[in-house]
Amino acid sequence: MGKVNQDLLLQRAEHEFLKGDYTNALRSYGLILKDYPTLDEAKIGVYLSDLGVESEDEAQALFDYYQLIKDERENAVDIIDGIIESLDTSKQMIQELLVDPVEEQVEYGDGIRYSDFLDLVESRGSFKKTFEDIMFSTKVVITNKDEFIDFVTQLSNEGFDEMALGYLDASGHLFGNDQDVLALYHVVSGK
Repeated sequence: MGKVNQDLLLQRAEHEFLKGDYTNALRSYGLILKDYPTLDEAKIGVYLSDLGVESEDEAQALFDYYQLIKDERENAVDIIDGIIESLDTSKQMIQELLVDPVEEQVEYGDGIRYSDFLDLVESRGSFKKTFEDIMFSTKVVITNKDEFIDFVTQLSNEGFDEMALGYLDASGHLFGNDQDVLALYHVVSGK
């Protein structure tokens, strides 16, 4: 490929990026890097397109900043790379700050995860006995629809129909008109 083709490919990739078509921009920049693996503009384009898929505003702002400094600073690629790396680190730290308290509350609160509850059931050999032992002192923390369906089904199978209906009535709205959850009413009523 000649210089003109490289410039045309870069223009096309930049156009896709500026339109907000980050997936195609990422593909175009990747194709450029295949033929020109050391081309800084394509490397930055890949980084920013990937970022754009997740966060459009940040990607566009960094792209604009790169356009301003690329001709003035020799280390423009390193500057942008450093900014992207610090963004990733900041996001990861924020996520850990938000997730850790939730995890800690589940781990150390008055609850037990459903998976841990099932481990107790397995070790004791009886859902009914295990549930009776913990039902007044510990909450069973259910984190997804499958756990909810299994829990309500198990309650019904073990004769806790009123309690199963209570869970369905109290939590069913969280799942909207999910047919699997609505079918639990038939399971509890014995149909």
